[in-house]
Amino acid sequence: MSRYLESFLEYLLVNKAVSKNTYEAYKRDLTQFEEFLKKPIIEATTSDIIAFLSQIENKRSLNRKLSAINSFFDFAYKRDLVKEKHKVKQAKIPKNLPKFLEKEEILNAISHINYNSSWYELRDKALILFLYATGLRVSEAMNVKLSDIEDGWVKVTMAKGEKQRVVPIADIAMQAIKEYLAKRPCNSEYLFVNKNCNKLSRISAFNITKKYLNVSPHVLRHSFATSLVLGGADLRIVQELLGHASLNTTQIYTHIQKENLKDTMLKYHPLEDLE
Repeated sequence: MSRYLESFLEYLLVNKAVSKNTYEAYKRDLTQFEEFLKKPIIEATTSDIIAFLSQIENKRSLNRKLSAINSFFDFAYKRDLVKEKHKVKQAKIPKNLPKFLEKEEILNAISHINYNSSWYELRDKALILFLYATGLRVSEAMNVKLSDIEDGWVKVTMAKGEKQRVVPIADIAMQAIKEYLAKRPCNSEYLFVNKNCNKLSRISAFNITKKYLNVSPHVLRHSFATSLVLGGADLRIVQELLGHASLNTTQIYTHIQKENLKDTMLKYHPLEDLE
């Protein structure tokens, strides 16, 4: 790894205070690019960038890597390490609606788990309901401590930066948490733990939601937001609950709202009965 890349990565950690996941993503993508170049990243040309990106078929991966490259050269330009910034446009990605689950699908999947189940099955139930009830990112949920929950609210340390927010927890999720904690055979400051009483990992959380629902934990976050929007919640409230820095990120759910309004009109408007 060149000293230029090392300096940029240090800048991300110290000056920008990015999350560990963001840091690792930048490090992985830029290291891959520098290995492709077979020379220091600072010497890359626009043609080099295009040649590197041309190997990548997935547009989301392409745009993520390009974003990392652009960020590096923006950093280098501001420090007079390069004379000009490389300008490569992002690939256009269709705005697909996020996948989500209906409440009934989620409840049916965990309906067989009751108080007589094993403690880790009760944990699985509590985790699924907690994710759906709060809309937390899986990394945020894994870091929730028992002390973060009070009077049916959870204090969330956001995955992106050091900001915090508070989110209410639905009664059914709180009940599942109480049942799980009552049977948990170990003490830990963290809410969700594995069989060794260590903090549950993101991979383990993924395996749990995959096992019961065949989706990633992030789909439960989308399901949370979708349920709120379809229920008539103000988009700015949804933004605050999700911890989105910008309302633009939350705008994707307006598409769901429009589809719901259209379906309602087609179903109930009197003119729709006429041919």
